[in-house]
Amino acid sequence: MSNTSSWEEIGEKILSSARSELYMNLPFLDVALGSLVPDCGQHTPRIATDSHKLYYNGSWVALQYEQARSLVCRAFLHSLLHCMLRHPPKAKGRDATLWDVSCDIAVESILDSLPYACLTPRTSRARRNHWYTRLRSDMPVLTAESIYRFLRRNPLDELELASLAREFLEDDHQYWVLAGEDQQQESAPQWQQIGQQVQTQMETVMSEGFADGQAVLEQLRVEHQDVTNYRWFLHRFAVLGEEMAVDADAFDYGYYSYGLRRYGNMPLIEPVENKESRKIQDLVIAIDTSMSTSGELVRQFLGYTYTILKDTESFFRKINLRILQCDNQIRSDVLIQDAKQLAEYMEDFTLIGQSSTDFRPVFTHVEQLIQQGSFHRLRGLVYFTDGLGVYPAHRPSFEAAFVMLAGQSHPERVPVWATRLLIDQDELLQGE
Repeated sequence: MSNTSSWEEIGEKILSSARSELYMNLPFLDVALGSLVPDCGQHTPRIATDSHKLYYNGSWVALQYEQARSLVCRAFLHSLLHCMLRHPPKAKGRDATLWDVSCDIAVESILDSLPYACLTPRTSRARRNHWYTRLRSDMPVLTAESIYRFLRRNPLDELELASLAREFLEDDHQYWVLAGEDQQQESAPQWQQIGQQVQTQMETVMSEGFADGQAVLEQLRVEHQDVTNYRWFLHRFAVLGEEMAVDADAFDYGYYSYGLRRYGNMPLIEPVENKESRKIQDLVIAIDTSMSTSGELVRQFLGYTYTILKDTESFFRKINLRILQCDNQIRSDVLIQDAKQLAEYMEDFTLIGQSSTDFRPVFTHVEQLIQQGSFHRLRGLVYFTDGLGVYPAHRPSFEAAFVMLAGQSHPERVPVWATRLLIDQDELLQGE
């Protein structure tokens, strides 16, 4: 038997033993643990996954096991959590280095919170704890998306970023890319279902007094928050109106065609030149420009909103769209009346603000505009924010929706009179 084959067999046996030990300590992971099959058929210096298999380097696995059995369990569960939280397919459109670091920090924060001997780290992690404390002061749950957003807002120099990556390095992420986008998207629904099953099992055992694993459950709950399609939601603000267009349902095609055949260029019934349709006419879009909101995310949100509104099927030729920028006061109020003005606004868009957040000035301003007759039939206001700020105490005279990114915001703070809308950042990337 070759030395390579020997290492493969040793590595497979060690990983099989680690999986059994993880199951004994974390039985709610039974379905997930059986979904990654160890495979030594790929070249990796450590351990890696493409969301289908768990690739390993036999000699590296053996070396980890020799140092401490718990290190193999940690590596196995580290890769498994990446899959459960669907980190590989979410890499699309994001900075690869920052996303890798963010995913590793999110997963390691879970492992460091689990009080099991099979997951004991190699050494004390004072630097990790410093980062956990710093991040938790900025976000309710240490999800990869929230950490990524934090690192974009608080950039590190190249040396600091490399040092941070080494601190939380566990597995090899190269197969996230090598697997291909189609393969990653194909596996995403399977891991979503597995994650939901694990979440259900954990909520069941925790209702019976089991306290460990809270960090896993928190991230799974964020991962499986109800996400709404923003394009569909915008059409809630559409109104019925009349515009110049051929109404295909307002005349009989039979008589029309008969006239053309019988008399040449003489249809018996002329098509109606006006038709009723339901489109957006009056709308207010407010942007939270405070320091807690990323300018990059604001641009993504506006870019995607633009792709929806520029579609002639979404709004009337003449519209009354107000785009407001506000932190603790109104910083900008721009009136958009047609697609050309909207395109020009997007081309020259500049973010104004970066102070604290107070939502009340926007609502006061819109109420004043209504009293001044600035709107014909205002259906509502869409406020893009992370949810941190001072909300109005009372329901306004119009519908209000606070739009936030799932896993990167504080939806629990939205008052009961408002609509809370969570959208996936991947949906925003469609507008770029």
